[in-house]
Amino acid sequence: MKLLYFAWVRERIGRAEEEAEAPAGVATVAELIGWLRSRGPQYERAFEAGPSIRAAIDKRHAKPDAPIAGAREIAFFPPMTGG
Repeated sequence: MKLLYFAWVRERIGRAEEEAEAPAGVATVAELIGWLRSRGPQYERAFEAGPSIRAAIDKRHAKPDAPIAGAREIAFFPPMTGG
């Protein structure tokens, strides 16, 4: 699947996107974030905000417990602020 990173998530990881295949047992957005955090210090820092990181699966907002099976694209971004 394609993983997309936006705003400070992208800046902390150092890339805008990548192709990745989550290991067996990683079935939800929250589990995917947990796996990504284990991939190195830049990922740990990017996802240290945990539940405040937002995700979209195939361009639709997704909650942490959303299943990722069959996803072609998952995007991660910080919470939106308005003003």
